[in-house]
Amino acid sequence: MIPEYYSIAQVADILGLSKETLRRWDNKGTLVPQRHPDNNYRVYHRSQIEHFEQAQVLFNSNWDKEINVKPKRKYKLIELFAGAGGLALGMEKAGFKSVLLNELDKHACDTLRANRPNWNVIPGDISNVDFTPYKDQIDILSGGFPCQAFSYAGKKLGFEDTRGTLFFEFARAVKETNPKVIVAENVRGLLKHEDGKTLAAITDVIDEIGYTLVDPRVLKAVFYQVPQKRERLFLIGIRKDLAKQVEFKWPSPYSRIMTMRDALKKGDLFESDVPESAGQTYPPRKAEILAKVPPGGYWRDLSDDLQREYMKKSYFLGGGKTGMARRLSWDEPSLTLTCAPAQKQTERCHPEETRPLTVREYARVQTFPDDWLFSGPLTAQYKQIGNAVPVNLAYAVGRSLVRLLNNIEKISKNPKPRAKTLKRKKAKKTGKKIKSLK
Repeated sequence: MIPEYYSIAQVADILGLSKETLRRWDNKGTLVPQRHPDNNYRVYHRSQIEHFEQAQVLFNSNWDKEINVKPKRKYKLIELFAGAGGLALGMEKAGFKSVLLNELDKHACDTLRANRPNWNVIPGDISNVDFTPYKDQIDILSGGFPCQAFSYAGKKLGFEDTRGTLFFEFARAVKETNPKVIVAENVRGLLKHEDGKTLAAITDVIDEIGYTLVDPRVLKAVFYQVPQKRERLFLIGIRKDLAKQVEFKWPSPYSRIMTMRDALKKGDLFESDVPESAGQTYPPRKAEILAKVPPGGYWRDLSDDLQREYMKKSYFLGGGKTGMARRLSWDEPSLTLTCAPAQKQTERCHPEETRPLTVREYARVQTFPDDWLFSGPLTAQYKQIGNAVPVNLAYAVGRSLVRLLNNIEKISKNPKPRAKTLKRKKAKKTGKKIKSLK
């Protein structure tokens, strides 16, 4: 059900604006919040924002229809750089069967095996993996290859020129397996990496190995039932013999923005409050300072003397540094999780208690189910969760990929009539005598 009223924070997320921009609009009379009839809070009514394109996409979503998409058969998947399984788990929920997962990190491999003993987890360096036994046997090859810099000097940056990078290994796996569709996800920064030359080189190689790239898109996790302001770049490639006959459609957004309350409390996302688990702690003095930061606040909400003490030399530098001494808010999504919840530059303090988020709280923000356990020491568990693709984001993309493969299945069962057959049908329809079909 689409809400009728929205807080300033929610409207900022929906429109992709800062709360400061909305406050300026309020002062100028451009977009002025009103009082909520029940609690007198300043909010925006749906009618005030529905003319914005971003809001129209949300309000006119096909989420309810797309959630019911089911695969026509069990589609097979190979995943590279699998991590702790966020992408693989979301794809599994969408109906995919993972036939091979490769990951270098030992603890992440242990996590995958512990949760899915039936998965074929191949640990170690991807350059040592032979994918040829799976040629023409899988539907999708996916993976979030790390973005390594290429050397452009005197090179055309074709397939061979990317040798030595992890993208080369991704492309090699594609060549050796010949899947119908390829999926690569990466950080938003890949769009502008090396002034766009890196993405251009990747695009050229994808074309060279036989795939048509759908226009890359940055997906904001908050629109796909993920209580986190995380953004991921997705690259979808369709094999050229299929690309002209089908169209990939990106997933529709969910009807509302999930918050930290949705993540940690019983509600629409989870059937119970977050279970207790291990977590890092703050040193005593840091805890004393952070205790004075309000929900949703950061270092600028401290007194000037505490700002100077906490920020040290950073106090005199420019920039907002909004991640420092940051306390999350129950009524907003989390900021993007990092590999460590207590890093000074990217603080993720609990909305109410003065401590970092626990492992299970971290996992819930990434929409991992509570029964998905993480292996290794505490620091390794946080790292695995922080690096993961949010499960619900992967699930939404997975449903779009299922729709695509379902359409490809229709093509394979009902191929286009050959030219001679079409000529016969046309002649029969017009009543003309067929002289030759050569």
